[in-house]
Amino acid sequence: MKKGLFEKIIKFIIGAVLLLYTLFPIYWLAAMSVRPTDEMKGRISLLPASLTGEHFVQLFTEKGFGRALINSAQVTLISLAVSLTFGLCAAYVLTRQRFKFGLKKPLNYWVLMVRILPPVAFTIPLYTMFNRLGILNSKIPATLACILINIPFIIWFMVSFFQVLPEDMEKSARIDGATEWQLFTKIVLPLVAPGIAAVAMLSFMYAWNEYTYSIIFVQSPQNYTVPLTLATLNSDDALTNFGLVAAGGVMSVIPILLFVIFAQNYLIAGLSSGAVKE
Repeated sequence: MKKGLFEKIIKFIIGAVLLLYTLFPIYWLAAMSVRPTDEMKGRISLLPASLTGEHFVQLFTEKGFGRALINSAQVTLISLAVSLTFGLCAAYVLTRQRFKFGLKKPLNYWVLMVRILPPVAFTIPLYTMFNRLGILNSKIPATLACILINIPFIIWFMVSFFQVLPEDMEKSARIDGATEWQLFTKIVLPLVAPGIAAVAMLSFMYAWNEYTYSIIFVQSPQNYTVPLTLATLNSDDALTNFGLVAAGGVMSVIPILLFVIFAQNYLIAGLSSGAVKE
């Protein structure tokens, strides 16, 4: 056997093992969600003997998971829209504008410091402010908390994309009479679309899976998001209903999976090009 062919076979085997190791938890989650409860007692087979949708029915009829999906969608989409709007504008300003008294570097470091601090560091001041405003019984605190975390991340991520853009096109557009807003929306943003897709995906995932702020700020069960609802699925049962939890996990993964499928081309380009500078 040739050495090159042998190396290809070894790489294929290693890749197949790693792929199986990565995808098996996802398969097991899906299999548990459609496996009858009786099959989960004792020794569990690799393949379900029969399929059922009882866990998904119970999830939406008894546990109010539909309301949790709506709440998470509202918190995620609103926070994502606000974060992208302010984050992209701030990143472009920090990249292109000149600041007096050398304030540019301190502003960049301030953004980075807000990003690298653990989210729990903001819980007490945020809780105090939200409590005084009387909005703890709504979804507003969770939304504002996601915005607080996502804006510094978007700024820090997008600065590298704006820095590699040639300024000649922007100067030509200004000479042709384009306003700053037209320049930003019609010329600059289309050029950094891969980066926007990548940072939007990462921000979407954070907001959708956010648990720390939600469990502290969201006090009404009517406003529970998907992570909170998943955490309370077994609070009334003496034994863990694995099928019900698995069904909830499958439903929570579907929105992120759909987002990745539709944005995968931009996502791959954004993640690969954002870290490379000429």
